[in-house]
Amino acid sequence: MTQPQIQHRTCNICEAMCGLIITHDDTQVLSIKPDPDDPLSRGHICPKAVALQDFRTDPDRITKPLRKVNGEFVEIGWDEALEYAAERIRAVQSAHDRDAVGVYLGNPNAHKFGNLLNLPSLVKAIGTSNRYSSATADQIPHHVASIHMLGHPMLIPVPDIDRTDYMLIIGGNPVVSNGSMMTAPGFGRRIEEVKARGGQVVVIDPRRTETADKASAHHFIRPETDAFLMLAMVHVILDRGLVDLGHLADRIDGLDALKEAIKPLTPALAADHTGIAQEVIEQMATDFANAKSAVCYARMGASTQSFGGLCQWASNVLNIITGNFDVEGGAMFTTPALDYVGMTSRKGKHRTYPERRSRVSGQPLYNGEFPVSVMAEEMETPGPGQIKALVTVAGNPVLTAPNGRRIEAALEGLDFMMSIDIHLNDTTRHADLILPGTVALEEVMYDIVFHTFAVRNTAAYAPAMFAPPEGNPQEWEVIARLTAKLTGANQIGPSPDQVLSMLLTQGFHADQVTIPTMQSAQGSIDLGPMVPNLADRLETPEGRLDLAPDVFLDDLPRLLDSTALEDEDFPYLMIGRRQVRSHNSWTQNSPRLVKGRNRCTVQINPVDADRLGIADESEVQVSGRVGSVTLPAEITDTMAPGVVSIPQGWGQRNGQLSAATKVQTVSINDLTDDQRIDPISGNAAFNGVPVALAAVG
Repeated sequence: MTQPQIQHRTCNICEAMCGLIITHDDTQVLSIKPDPDDPLSRGHICPKAVALQDFRTDPDRITKPLRKVNGEFVEIGWDEALEYAAERIRAVQSAHDRDAVGVYLGNPNAHKFGNLLNLPSLVKAIGTSNRYSSATADQIPHHVASIHMLGHPMLIPVPDIDRTDYMLIIGGNPVVSNGSMMTAPGFGRRIEEVKARGGQVVVIDPRRTETADKASAHHFIRPETDAFLMLAMVHVILDRGLVDLGHLADRIDGLDALKEAIKPLTPALAADHTGIAQEVIEQMATDFANAKSAVCYARMGASTQSFGGLCQWASNVLNIITGNFDVEGGAMFTTPALDYVGMTSRKGKHRTYPERRSRVSGQPLYNGEFPVSVMAEEMETPGPGQIKALVTVAGNPVLTAPNGRRIEAALEGLDFMMSIDIHLNDTTRHADLILPGTVALEEVMYDIVFHTFAVRNTAAYAPAMFAPPEGNPQEWEVIARLTAKLTGANQIGPSPDQVLSMLLTQGFHADQVTIPTMQSAQGSIDLGPMVPNLADRLETPEGRLDLAPDVFLDDLPRLLDSTALEDEDFPYLMIGRRQVRSHNSWTQNSPRLVKGRNRCTVQINPVDADRLGIADESEVQVSGRVGSVTLPAEITDTMAPGVVSIPQGWGQRNGQLSAATKVQTVSINDLTDDQRIDPISGNAAFNGVPVALAAVG
């Protein structure tokens, strides 16, 4: 046995990028501990990081290419597998058209540097416009707001929580998520620091979340009414002369159009819709505007609803008109070592948005992707462009996309399906070919996406710690080799290290950050807090910030026409919730993450439970338009009356997990309605789903 070695790296299971110190030998991990000196995570860690070792040694992990023969998977060699994949993809396209092959990219790809570099080439080699990803089940309203207001989908404002005096959190639970679209590990500690310096953190949510428990104040809100609240706050600020455009004043267009458009969106109207008292709304607006610094952060509950686009626009507007945009303590923009915005700049390029619309129901395409909510209908509906084959990479849409049962049925009708994945799961079991992927400790680690969303500028790199099993190629190389097969190229492109070295020379910190300097740093390099920089980085054709794009103003009548749900068949509204031990569906095979009490419950307010005769821990059937599930009740006053909550991303319905780790769970997406989307962005409306409850037995 070799002497133990130590590697510093960041965890890439979720967005937090927690700094880790991993002790290992040549064959196994000996310990995983938090790095107390990491400038971003500051010693924070969660159970998911310790589970990094479990994914590598998972006994159910796929380690050899599998081809389905007579309904059963058999092992084959890599050359045969890649040849078969390319042959079948081209055969489907020859029989139909280029768009007959769809591509679905799952959440882990955002954390895999090599995948992010090589997947665009694979999609281009396939030649399809039928591309989907988990982004349209989660975050696309953020990107759409940035496209229309700032000119680039990745120019995302990040709350400067470490210097703010007032933080308004709408539909987010960063104490558990560590800051989705806001990389902020150890968020609970950051809240305490805000309060210790005399600031406030106010949470708006239909559930009293873990974040709400630590906040200065919490207000229940009816699901899908967040846009009424934020725009009413904007109304108050405009009406009372509290507008301050700050240093961006000479770069901002649309203030007059904004004033005219939101005249009907009064605090009184918002009170009627949200259930929050008018005087509370007015007080929040004036407190926000008068704070020395303030920032609004609207996340999952605000994005994954029927008005997700309006919510993210309204959040930006609230920050902009109070002088809290691109300033300390407000919504700021990172200057990462690898500048993704700069390397994909759209300056001087006039584009039409959305880029196109889907074939069947006409939903919008942004960032080259159609909404995942239309993937099933695109597989079901005959005609030119119908998806007849599907390539999935690290994705499980049967569990994580809306109306997963419909997607599952559509997969059965495909001519061909292949997956790159580490598990036989509810999606990949339908594949004709599965190519094994790699896990974090077998890959180069540089988090291109989440350094862009972090509350502090840092840079961190780590080489692969272990070789993939069975002499397999790394996942990026699998993608690159398949691309070469499809294009006829004699060799694959450069390695992730080679590309990273080149891209770092073009970033904001080229003099400080190289692969050698990151390796010698023994942990993340601290590049300092965010600094004002937006004036020089606006990507709109005119280089100006548009406060009132038509796409949002044109959607306001739909908001004003919406009414509170009064459905006798489905009288309750369902929302999701995040679990600290899980990340979507793919962490459910780690014993250390699934052990303990059953956390897959439906949370119900005591008043509702009493009315329906539902006892704590008893079985409850939850039904919606597209299906029903049965799971235990958890009676709690953390839920607003009339609202219930089921965890997001649970499942493995079909028993692929080992007996040691299998737990009885359900998928929330057996209830999520794929016809409920935000028409601006196409994002699936996972929250506010109308459901009915019934005690079982």
